[in-house]
Order: sequence, then C-alpha cells, then structure tokens
Amino acid sequence: MEHVPQQAGAAEAQQAEAHQAGAHQAGAHQAEAHQAGAGKARRWAGAGAGALVVVAVLAYWLGSATGGGEAAPKPSPTPTPSASLTVPDVYKRVGPSVVVIQAGKSLGTGVIAADDGTILTAHHVVKGAKDVNLTFADGTKAKAVVTSANPKRDVATLKPAKLPEIVVPATLGGGVSVGAPVVAIGNPLGLAYSVSTGVVSGLNRSAEKGDLSGLIQFDASVNPGSSGGPLLDARGLVIGIVVSIADPGGDEAFAGIAFAVPIGVALGDEGDGEQTGRI
Repeated sequence: MEHVPQQAGAAEAQQAEAHQAGAHQAGAHQAEAHQAGAGKARRWAGAGAGALVVVAVLAYWLGSATGGGEAAPKPSPTPTPSASLTVPDVYKRVGPSVVVIQAGKSLGTGVIAADDGTILTAHHVVKGAKDVNLTFADGTKAKAVVTSANPKRDVATLKPAKLPEIVVPATLGGGVSVGAPVVAIGNPLGLAYSVSTGVVSGLNRSAEKGDLSGLIQFDASVNPGSSGGPLLDARGLVIGIVVSIADPGGDEAFAGIAFAVPIGVALGDEGDGEQTGRI
C-alpha cells in the first residue's frame, strides 16, 4: 500500500484552505458589491420619487390653473352697453339722411325718417308754402307735399315726388340726459350740411315766450336754416328735431341756447302752443 508523503498532504491541505479562503473572499466582495448596488438603487429610487412628486405637484397646479389641461381663457374687456361714435362718424352715418328744404322764401332742413322717404321737419319751415323743394345729400332734387302737420308741436312730414337712388333713413330714438354730447346737422344761413357739436344743457324747457314746452335745450350752434334738422346723440340716433333758438336781441342770431322737440313728441305726442323764436 502506497503512503502519501506528509509534506505533500500538507501542501494539498494548504491549497484547499487557500481555495476556500478565496471563495469566501470572493463571496464577501460579491455581497459588498450587491449591497453597494442596492444602495445606489435606493438612492436613485429616492431621487426619482422626489422628481415624480415635483412633476405631480406641477401637473396638479397647472391643471388647476388651466381647468384640467384646457388652455386658460384670455382676458377680454367688459362689453359696454353702447358704442359712442366720433363726430365725423356721426356725420358719415346720418349725413345721407339730411335734406335741404326750400319752401318759398323759407329755408330749412329735414331728415329722412322712414324707408319710403318720408321726411320729418319743422312745421314753420313749410307753413303756407305753395312749393316745397328738396335737395338730397346725393344732389337729387325733388318736389314735396306736406302729408301731416302739427303746428302745436311745430313738426311736419313731407312726401317727396322723387327719391334718390339710395334712400338712407336715419335711426330715430334714444335717451336724453343733461350733459350728454349732441351733434346738429343742418343748413344754417344756407351753408348746407354744416355740423356743430355741444351738450344737452337742460330738459323740459320752454321756448322764449313759453309757447312750446317739454323741449330739449342744447348749446350746439344753430342759426336760421337749421330748423327741422336732426339733433343727434353720440351714437348717431335722432333724439330731437331742431325748432328754435333763444333770441333775446330779436336779431335771429345764435345766443348759445337752442331748442329741439324730443323725437318721441315729434312722432305723435300732442301739445299746446305755437312756435316762437323760430330759425
């Protein structure tokens, strides 16, 4: 029977121990590596969770601000109940509705008040005239007849024998308040289609001798030839028909005070008295 030398056996034992020690050391390194990897994973996971929280908060905030992801509405100005026009715009809108009236020796103004060409004017402009001649804004000339008259309110309506190719009636109506801006368009002293501006100075006024009442007082410049023309508000609506001026000197010169029949009255309300201080 062969015997292994003791030294050889010791060497093999040392090799076995070294192998086991190496294996143990490798296992330890693997464990450390695994723990280190787990630590990194935990650190990355912690960072990712923080990022997700930030994203979630931002998403919630944005969602709340924009209504669940929809685009936030843009601010818009509060709508106004009515739109005022510049004086040139008022003239551009209503000028085609204004008519120059020559009735015998009387010179005045009128305004087209209906689609059929009916013209509203002051009664004293056409009172007693045999011939009433019209000149429309486009230059069309025509004869007219008086279809209705109310001397107590100093208003009358005319029917033209001929109409312009395009009839442009004015828009009638509108509220009146003291201090509100007004525009007058007329034929003062024969200066056709003149424009003046001012404000409503008072309401429910009477003419110089009290013959007419319930009038609109205004300070836009008017003169002989302006009678029957429209008094307009800032929207271009006809709020009155010009009928007279205050004439303390008796020279028919504008003294800074003029009067108009409210459009509602001109269209039908009855009243007493006859017009004085006519223009």
